[in-house]
Amino acid sequence: MVVDTPLACLKVITRQSLRDSRGSFCRLFCEGELASAGWTKPVVQINHSYTRNRGTVRGLHFQRPPKTEMKLVSCIRGEVWDVAVDIRIGSPTFLHWHAVHLSKENELAFLIPEGFAHGFQALTDDVELIYCHSAPYSSSHEGGLSALDKNLDIQWPLPVGELSFRDAGYPSVASAFEGASL
Repeated sequence: MVVDTPLACLKVITRQSLRDSRGSFCRLFCEGELASAGWTKPVVQINHSYTRNRGTVRGLHFQRPPKTEMKLVSCIRGEVWDVAVDIRIGSPTFLHWHAVHLSKENELAFLIPEGFAHGFQALTDDVELIYCHSAPYSSSHEGGLSALDKNLDIQWPLPVGELSFRDAGYPSVASAFEGASL
């Protein structure tokens, strides 16, 4: 089932898991089902991330045109606070954020459209995420925002633990950030 969020085009996907005495089965991606949510491109890259420590924040990352991407983020181990920030030029919700609690147990996924920055905080140790991407990663089109930017005022549920050197160096939106065109 597709659930709208307060930010246009940003969706939460609820999944149905089939369970029996052997365990469970859950479909992570179905082109036909996700088309109604706005996923209209092929999956060209699937990434897996592992985050060791509770409180660690990764992000906020995005790809600039012409390499913008959609992401479908699923948590397959542990729990995260997954955040998307609207960076679409001219959007009525420009620089607004929305977060979703993703976990192995709740089987939710976050469908993040082009024009959003993305990051998450590990709520447990040993978190694993699977990301489906609509475009391949391009280092020359990579961008990011500071996850600790007071102008964004993201309410991280835990004190922020580790940040990578790269993520800690991203600018705040007060540093003349104009957004991303699509």
